[in-house]
Amino acid sequence: MSTSIERSPPAIALRPANPAELAGLIVDANLAGHTLEIVGGATKRGLGDPVSADAVLDLSALAGIVFYEPEELVVKVHAGTRLAELRETLAAQRQHLAFEPPGYAAFFGAEPTLETVGGVVACNLAGPRRVLAGSARDAVLGVEGVNGLGEPFKGGGRTVKNVTGYDIPRLMTGSFGVLAALTSVTLKVHPMPSFESTVVVEGLDDAQALYLSSELLRAPLEVSGAVHLGGARDTPSHTAFRLEGWRESVAARQQEIVHRVGSSAAMRVIVEDESRAFWTRQRDLGDFASVAQTCVWRLALPSNYAAQVVAGLGAEALYDWGGSRVFVAMAADAARECAAGLREAARDVGGTATLLRAPDALRRETGAFQPKSGGLDGLAERVRHAFDPNGVLNPGKLGRAASGDT
Repeated sequence: MSTSIERSPPAIALRPANPAELAGLIVDANLAGHTLEIVGGATKRGLGDPVSADAVLDLSALAGIVFYEPEELVVKVHAGTRLAELRETLAAQRQHLAFEPPGYAAFFGAEPTLETVGGVVACNLAGPRRVLAGSARDAVLGVEGVNGLGEPFKGGGRTVKNVTGYDIPRLMTGSFGVLAALTSVTLKVHPMPSFESTVVVEGLDDAQALYLSSELLRAPLEVSGAVHLGGARDTPSHTAFRLEGWRESVAARQQEIVHRVGSSAAMRVIVEDESRAFWTRQRDLGDFASVAQTCVWRLALPSNYAAQVVAGLGAEALYDWGGSRVFVAMAADAARECAAGLREAARDVGGTATLLRAPDALRRETGAFQPKSGGLDGLAERVRHAFDPNGVLNPGKLGRAASGDT
């Protein structure tokens, strides 16, 4: 079986210049009985089940910052706006997106500069700071878009208040484009921390590292990142805890972590640029991006069961969010062989297993997402039908699974 993760796009590409053109194209698709694959920068086409559509709906022209009010901590951008542009604009005001959106472009073999804000929101992606700052869904104040019938809509605004009907911003965040094509999003922003440091502990096994992570995340230390990378070959494991804020506060909390870890473990502290570079690599799955042909599972698990679930896989694992999110890399054949057992093990402890990166054929065979259980399947289908009754948008993207990241 080939391990290539690339796929050829459909022959027809549609690139609306504004929301009105977008609505017209979706209306035309309904009339013609055609289906559309939504892309922005096309950096996440490998995330989810493969889409087979009659045409690509390219939203990259719907780009630009609509308004940015630093004093109100709010920004509105068109969905095709490059993530790098938004980051640069916010950084000029010493602000950022606190949920730390990851850049998975290199991980999926795409061009990193093409990452879009709409793609991050549509996939509900968040980085290591989610343990403290919440998810992408928590930062979305409002959305505008066009549903599967070609009808424009908007929900939310500059506040989180919603008084009737669906909570549209939360519903669209993590919908993977199967409900609507987003045209703009309004986001909460936050001040950048003035200082950061990271305590790195070496040599802990997975169970020890996750127990320590759980203790530190429960303590009043405001840990803003907790990752563990198991040892491989002659490389020792490392477990890292990030602290951010005023320098004096960081120093005091850092000393408390050092005290709790104790003198028996090897420790080092990295600060500022070195710390930021470390967490950027964790955020963007840099340890896995260089091996583009490797399949990667993303597990959402109760942290106290994570080491147990991963132990039998015999594969390299990166534990994020204190162990409640785990990335496991393996060859395609191994990923296929363990799929059913891994999903059963995850389900038994109340978690899920997503095949985050794999060849098209394998994702079609196993499904990228954990199959939904109970009445969730019917509920998801009713919601999808309310927004896109003819199944025009991103057909098959979510397969049999629940939407969004956890």
